[in-house]
Amino acid sequence: MHATLAELVQTLREHGFAAELIGDDARQITGVATLEDARAGEITFLSNPKYERLLQTTRAAAVVLRPGVSAPGPLNLIRCDDPYAAITVLIIKLHGYRQHRQPPAPSQVRIAATARVGASAKIHPGVTIEDETVIGDNAVIYPGCYIGPRCRIGDELVLYPNVVIYEDTVIGHRVTIHAGTVIGEDGLGYAPHEGRWLKIPQIGQVEIGDDVEIGANCTIDRATLGKTVIASGTKFSNLIAIGHGTRIGEHCMLVAQVGVAGSVTVGNHVTMAGQSGVAGHVRIGDGATIGARAGVTNNVPDGETVLGQPAIPIRDMKRQVAYVMRLPELNATVKRLEKRIAELEAQLKSQQSA
Repeated sequence: MHATLAELVQTLREHGFAAELIGDDARQITGVATLEDARAGEITFLSNPKYERLLQTTRAAAVVLRPGVSAPGPLNLIRCDDPYAAITVLIIKLHGYRQHRQPPAPSQVRIAATARVGASAKIHPGVTIEDETVIGDNAVIYPGCYIGPRCRIGDELVLYPNVVIYEDTVIGHRVTIHAGTVIGEDGLGYAPHEGRWLKIPQIGQVEIGDDVEIGANCTIDRATLGKTVIASGTKFSNLIAIGHGTRIGEHCMLVAQVGVAGSVTVGNHVTMAGQSGVAGHVRIGDGATIGARAGVTNNVPDGETVLGQPAIPIRDMKRQVAYVMRLPELNATVKRLEKRIAELEAQLKSQQSA
């Protein structure tokens, strides 16, 4: 889709942005790109100041940026307080979301007689939907997906290829699950008995709220008893593992390769950066941030940012890093002091023997 800069500014204003256009309001915009990759006719944005130098070389037709940031004269500018959010609106305007193709005739789809699928579903070959499962309207289910018995799934579900959903899973409205993800598999539940591991039946379930998006190749264990919960609005990247009985709050963000053990409670609006891990039976408070590769072994208070293995508050970690950076200097100082002490001891011994 094409649009003029004037139309794009109007779209931003309709979404609540106080957007100001500086430049040619009739300029046609054909798409969105980064500062580095933009070509003539495309619009870009500047949110992070460290990329400000790229304003001098970008070939974009227009840039979305904050008030007060200087830019070369030829560039058309849209100024607003939140360029990152604004460019998201413009991406939707110019590119839209992925359109799901119509499947071929459903000769290779197996839907149990007792299952119910809502109106306008697009179900591709190789899909199996088991007994007593209910799926809402406008579902899109790609090849190779399996949905077990007695699942309850809301409207506008999107399952990419080879997603597996075990029995009794509950999923809300507008949920997207990417390829290869497994929901509701057994958790790591074994009891030691006479020198061997005795499997504990995992008789709980998984419950996923509305507007959740789960990346590729994630796993969410069903609870041993009760529920594993992913609350509304939460987003997962790829390769996320959630242990049995864990509860993730609303509007959390989990980045690639995060691992959360069982029976963890994660508050609302928590961010967990890449490769971070959480030990079992830990509570992470609302608004907390877990830094990349952090290992959380204790509770994290509301609003705290933690780093390190084991994870500690970021202010303490910065202090530790500062100390480590000084180790070569401290080592040299200790060697000088040892040498000086040795000299003084030698002088003292010489005086005593005189």
